[in-house]
Amino acid sequence: MAKVQNPYFPQEAEILEVIEETPTIKTFVLRSQEPIPFKAGQFMELTVPQLGEAPFTPSSSPHKPERMEITILRTGTVTDALHQMKAGQLVGLRGPFGKGYPVQKFYGKEVLVVGGGVGLAPLRSLLYTLFHNIDKFKRVSIKYGARQPEELCFQREFEKWGKLEGADMDVTIDVPAPGWTGKVGLVTTLLDDLDLDLKSCYVVSCGPDVMLKFVTLKLLDVGFRPEQIYLSMNRNMSCGVGKCGHCVVGRYFLCKDGPDMNYADVMDVPGLFG
Repeated sequence: MAKVQNPYFPQEAEILEVIEETPTIKTFVLRSQEPIPFKAGQFMELTVPQLGEAPFTPSSSPHKPERMEITILRTGTVTDALHQMKAGQLVGLRGPFGKGYPVQKFYGKEVLVVGGGVGLAPLRSLLYTLFHNIDKFKRVSIKYGARQPEELCFQREFEKWGKLEGADMDVTIDVPAPGWTGKVGLVTTLLDDLDLDLKSCYVVSCGPDVMLKFVTLKLLDVGFRPEQIYLSMNRNMSCGVGKCGHCVVGRYFLCKDGPDMNYADVMDVPGLFG
């Protein structure tokens, strides 16, 4: 008989490595007692012993569940404590929760991935999934931005991603910076002249609410339909099983029905972007 994991009871995991991505973002490489299979876009509840837990989407490949990576922006009590932790220390993991990205729906299509700041972390798991079966997609196009160069996540992988056959990548920063020779402007500026078949393309976007708002408006303006747009709405998903109500958006529970929502399903929700 298969072992049933209690959704409220975390599994112990060891921190194998801590990678500093930016001055405020770190990636934690974790090994749990047992491998935790997950889909790109699903999230975990990560526990700091004797302090609390918070929801995070894995940033690693679902095809390597024996080592899970979670990339975390320092923003509050739990994340402050996590940023002080070192290799060899223990945390708790429970999950995965949520539906994950509808990757099979993207087969045979072009996929546009739009990220801002630490929003590239959940999208990184999606990118690994897309790259694993790159022949199943017409094209994977990545558009990514941050306020300044030092806030760009996973810079060590940009060149490799951009050179993959069937993929391309554009990166921008919000304002000019010393030594920066790349593109300058909000990430929405990368959507002005898309070399994509808009009728046969899906978009997935993740980032701060204000970025999601203006990316969505831009996508609609250039010709995408609401049903082509998926938004990663990673908010306060406390219980993970649709009981506490903290993550309600309209009639949906992000922890169960998302957190990656089709814009057509939530576009009429008042105050969608905060």
